[in-house]
Amino acid sequence: MSDTLQTQLGYDFKRSALLRQAVTHTSFVHEQGLAPEESNERLEFLGDAVLELCMSDFLYHKYTGLNEGELTQRRASLVREETLSDIARTLKLGNYLLLGQGEAREKGREKNSILSDALESVFGAIFLDGGIDAVRNVIVNLFSPIVEKVIKQEKDSKSVLQELLQKNSRKTAVYKILDESGPAHKREFKAQVLHENKALGTGTGRSKKEAEQNAAKAALKMLRK
Repeated sequence: MSDTLQTQLGYDFKRSALLRQAVTHTSFVHEQGLAPEESNERLEFLGDAVLELCMSDFLYHKYTGLNEGELTQRRASLVREETLSDIARTLKLGNYLLLGQGEAREKGREKNSILSDALESVFGAIFLDGGIDAVRNVIVNLFSPIVEKVIKQEKDSKSVLQELLQKNSRKTAVYKILDESGPAHKREFKAQVLHENKALGTGTGRSKKEAEQNAAKAALKMLRK
């Protein structure tokens, strides 16, 4: 299985133990009585930082005319949980995950949070195994085909909601951050979108922008019903 995954990633590990650790979920570690550090949590922490650096470098050179704020928005749309889990599904990463029996029964192989964390863990493992150039190549190859599509979708939900609301009102949508939780390297935000003091939808994300975007998506679904 690992050979197939390495082919899909376009990277051959020199230390296969790193790849195994990258797909080892904490539920498997607890169930098997393994040491906590054998799970992919530490690799996910590293991979999260590596992904942000490589994506920042990629966008900096691809969009030379954008300012800091615009680059930050595009990066947020690309490194969000939804995008990462979609890429993980393309790689069929869920098939390779080592999960505890309970998590497997709860369809852990399909959960966005587990898939996105595992993908970041894989990035962390590649960085340790081959260095920054190796992991940059993998990340660019995986993300390049979807960059324009993801950014367009990110812009569309909030703009489509605003256009929909303006058909019957001059007031714009207002976004509020309701909650902020999680460790510094893995913050989660909860946002709410309101119009004329009426709550239309809520959403969560790893950045305020992502949470607001998901709140707009929820509002669109509600309004279209």
